Amino acid sequence: MLTIGGASGSYYLTSAADAKQVATYLWNNFLGGTSTTRPLGPAVLDGIDFDIEGGTTQHWDDLARYLSGYGSRGKKVFLTAAPQCPFPDAYIGTALKTGLFDYVWVQFYNNAPCEYSGGSSNLEDSWKQWTTEIPASKIFLGLPASQTAAGSGYIPVGDLTSQVLPVTKGSAKYGGVMLWDKYHDNQSGYSSSIKSHV
Repeated sequence: MLTIGGASGSYYLTSAADAKQVATYLWNNFLGGTSTTRPLGPAVLDGIDFDIEGGTTQHWDDLARYLSGYGSRGKKVFLTAAPQCPFPDAYIGTALKTGLFDYVWVQFYNNAPCEYSGGSSNLEDSWKQWTTEIPASKIFLGLPASQTAAGSGYIPVGDLTSQVLPVTKGSAKYGGVMLWDKYHDNQSGYSSSIKSHV
C-alpha cells in the first residue's frame, strides 16, 4: 500500500478533475499502469491508503471512485483509510461512506472523546458506530504501540485483552489491531504481547 496524506503538511484536492488527475498519476506510477518515471521501478503496489488528517474535506470521495475504477482493468485496487476516531471523520467521512474502502484502521488515540482512558466505554461506543455505519469489509482497532508512540490512548496489554478485545471482536467487521508504529513496537514488544489474543 502507498499511504497518501499524513498528520503534517499542506495537501488538498481542488476539484473532481484534480482527483482524477491524481488517481491517474497514482495508477501509472505505483499501481498497475505504466510510466517512465515509476519511483519504485517495476514494483506494483496493491492499493492506496488514505491518511487524510488535514487540508480540505472535499473530493477524497472522487479520488476513491477514480482509483476504484482502475480496478476494472484487471487488477483490484485496494483502498484503505486511517481516520481519526471521532465520528464522522472530519476529512474523509464522506469518502468512507461510499462503500469503496476495503479496510479502515481507525485511530483510537490522540482523540480523548473516543479513545481508551482507563475505561473502555468511550472506545466501545465509538467502535460500534464505526462498525455499523461505515460500509467497509473490515474495521481495525488502531492503537499506539507504546506509551510514547502517541500523546494519549495507550491501552495496557492486560486491559486490551480483558476489556477491549472481547467487545471489538464481537463485530463481524472486526479485522484486527493496527499499531502506530513499527519503531515503537520494536521497542515495546506490544504486538508480540497481544498476537495470540487478536
